[in-house]
Amino acid sequence: MNRINKKIVKRISIVPAWIVLLFDLCIVYGSSILALLLRDNFKIPAHFSSMVYLVIPLIFVAVRFVYFLILKVPILMVRYTNTKDAITLFISCFLGSITLIIANIISFQIEHLFLIPLSVVIMEFFITLIFLLIYRLAFKTYYLEVLNPTKFKKDIAIMGAGVAGITTKRALDRDSKSQYNVIAFLDEDPKKIGKIIESVPVINASKLSSYLSKSNVSFLIIAIQKILPDKVNDITEIALQYNVKVMIVPPVAKWINGELSFKQIKKVKIEDLLERDPIVVDESLVNRDVENQTIMISGAAGSIGSEIVRQIIKRPYKQLILVDNAETPMFYIQNECRNINELRDIYTEIADVCDHVSMDMLMQRYRPDTVYHAAAYKHVPLMEENVCEAVKVNVAGTRIFADLSVQYGVKKFVMISTDKAVNPTNVMGASKRIAEIYIQSLNFQQNATKFITTRFGNVLGSNGSVIPTFRQQIECGGPVTVTHKEITRYFMTISEACQLVLIASTMGNGGEIFIFDMGHSVRIYDLAVKMIKLSGLLLGKDINIEITGLRPGEKLYEELLASQENTIKTGFQKIMIAKVRTYPYEEVAKSVSELVALRNADSFTIVRKMKEIVPEYISRNSEFEKLD
Repeated sequence: MNRINKKIVKRISIVPAWIVLLFDLCIVYGSSILALLLRDNFKIPAHFSSMVYLVIPLIFVAVRFVYFLILKVPILMVRYTNTKDAITLFISCFLGSITLIIANIISFQIEHLFLIPLSVVIMEFFITLIFLLIYRLAFKTYYLEVLNPTKFKKDIAIMGAGVAGITTKRALDRDSKSQYNVIAFLDEDPKKIGKIIESVPVINASKLSSYLSKSNVSFLIIAIQKILPDKVNDITEIALQYNVKVMIVPPVAKWINGELSFKQIKKVKIEDLLERDPIVVDESLVNRDVENQTIMISGAAGSIGSEIVRQIIKRPYKQLILVDNAETPMFYIQNECRNINELRDIYTEIADVCDHVSMDMLMQRYRPDTVYHAAAYKHVPLMEENVCEAVKVNVAGTRIFADLSVQYGVKKFVMISTDKAVNPTNVMGASKRIAEIYIQSLNFQQNATKFITTRFGNVLGSNGSVIPTFRQQIECGGPVTVTHKEITRYFMTISEACQLVLIASTMGNGGEIFIFDMGHSVRIYDLAVKMIKLSGLLLGKDINIEITGLRPGEKLYEELLASQENTIKTGFQKIMIAKVRTYPYEEVAKSVSELVALRNADSFTIVRKMKEIVPEYISRNSEFEKLD
């Protein structure tokens, strides 16, 4: 039976427009005859010739045919008939009848005879319009209820009974592959609660928990435009308690040609729940800061660097130079830039920030006004095992880039740092703290370049971060590995982090370490549980979580400020300045040179020197603890 229905659906979906037009004209022909018969009480007057019943209907058909074509009535999909289609049909019929009335007036003025009785024109208008609408609605109902019956579908509730919610229901109704049956709207508007919209009741959204506990809802679609992330989180938390999968409707701006399709409704991702309220900034500040500037970005193919590229590419820069030594990621970001603005004044350079000769050539060639230094090694366990490389890239690479910036008159140097540089417990964090100390001391040593540091925590979705790792483990069937049940981390979206970097850049006078409001820390174990539930799996039944133990150098809790540090407020709510100890440049330069010179020494010798430069560096869960 299902196979037969599918064949019928397929045939229906490919009915050509000329058949629809032919059927509509047949209705017009029959309606005009019916109007003539109604006018005469179904008794043909003796003075009427049989030609009247042939000619007048053909006149109606001819006029309707013209307006059907003008308003493209034949190409309206019958099974998707909606209010707009009904209005189009009304207008086409109305214009046709007006045309006939005008023709009647002209005929009366010339021949003193009506071409078609006025009563027939009026009756035909209503009869034709009613039959055109009835057969379309009947066809739509047959398609939805008989060929695509709701009894085989999963029940679904829509959060939001506004325009987006109703549009979502219609998108589900008209999609032949949709397996959902909308049984309820949920809304907070007291004017809508208790009402029925398109045969679906509207329920108080505050009673979501009790409603889900009593119903058989399989999916909940959030269809509220400009909904705050905290609200999405609250709704999802309730839904997951009852194993209800959650989906979300994208913003109207992302609808295709202003129309919502079923395929655009996506499952809620963990990133949606960790997002925060959008940043409201004066874009003109950032635009003025980059206007007519040559900007160089190191690590431009990485997670942070590439997002800085995406945000600057929309602004009035002069030249944009992308520097990275990773060929394939650079290829992808180059293609992305090409698709956005056809590489307008964008130059991609495969180069290593640790190569003094290469960086000198690039600086000499482009003479950048602003530098964003995002190139760095960031994976804590790997850097515990590769101490020399951590110092080479994060310390020596930063020193080379910073020194060349002063040499070639760069106006502003912005370094991307990390919360792991605060009271570091690992090599990676200590190397970034040393880089911070170096560029801050260099800032006060000269007046040519303003050196600014931005410091923030983990960014969602960055390469190798916890969320992509968990997602991959879930897709492979588990187990999901968590290092410690109590470990927590701060999270920020890449977009938000880079927005704040650009804003901090406009504020900096040189020597500041800007820290960002990271919100609340998130327990990683809870994050894993939520991701499993969002995937529609049951913890302990479909997939397990495995506690593996802290990795070398890993903290239970991340910090954004050292205990000795204070913060200074800025003009922007989410950005503060860390009030930190400053070091004399001669002392720092000597210590850093000694550290870099140890590149061929053993790891313990290098780490011992790092601990001398950063006394607060206390190793944890690491072989280097014996040095403390």
